[in-house]
Amino acid sequence: MTAQLIDGNALSAQIRADVARRTRALKERGLTPGLAVILVGEDPASQVYVRHKVKDSEESGLHSVLDRHPASLSEAALLARIAQLNADPAIHGILVQLPLPRHIDANKVIAAIAPTKDVDGFHVASAGALMVGQPGFWPCTPYGCMKMLESIGYDLRGKNAVVLGRSNIVGKPMAMMLLQKNATVTICHSATPDLRSHTLRADVIVAAVGKRNILTADMVKPGAVVIDVGMNRNDEGKLCGDVDFPGVREVAGWITPVPGGVGPMTRAMLLVNTLEAAERCLPKPQ
Repeated sequence: MTAQLIDGNALSAQIRADVARRTRALKERGLTPGLAVILVGEDPASQVYVRHKVKDSEESGLHSVLDRHPASLSEAALLARIAQLNADPAIHGILVQLPLPRHIDANKVIAAIAPTKDVDGFHVASAGALMVGQPGFWPCTPYGCMKMLESIGYDLRGKNAVVLGRSNIVGKPMAMMLLQKNATVTICHSATPDLRSHTLRADVIVAAVGKRNILTADMVKPGAVVIDVGMNRNDEGKLCGDVDFPGVREVAGWITPVPGGVGPMTRAMLLVNTLEAAERCLPKPQ
């Protein structure tokens, strides 16, 4: 068996086209969705991510603001800028690119973003809404993973899902989203003994550890769906995920590639969240 690919590039293009269509409809009603992206410092990877996010926004018709600041920016100055953006009616979504310089408390910065503009889905209010199943902004990476599963018509009800990783950005919200779709969810992490015994029972595996080849072919049940969230470099310096792709592809039923899988979906869901933040500003029908 050779797994079928879940093409994140193709799916994200469809989503961006839909965002562009809905954005045009909003503009006809006098409202242009606005996204502010804040970059502090000169981290090379962060600069690439931010450039892509701004480009995606502009191509979809959104109003985009890029705030670049030196690594020496004070925490107080950053919080003051976020307060300005919170009060700006032209801005519907605020994204602060992580990681931040060490002298800035990322948790304090995330908490400062108005929950109505938290399009990254990292605010404690967003996490709480996801936990109890109420409307809110879902974190973009696990949200993109769910869209990938939806795109192949995969019914999660009663399925065993294993999430590798317990981060607040991917692992924990991923587990909550799978649970909402009636999957039976196991979260595995660095203290989990005998990881293979868990993954071999899984119908769906989401690998989000940040460790190359954490998931190999002998750990995957034939026909399983494997979603690779990892972003690593191999010995040749090429981008790769957490999954041993050549090996696992010969066992799994569906698999996401790296690059071209979850990455573009994360950016697409940021646009969706920003668009929905703007749509919530429309007057409610009487």
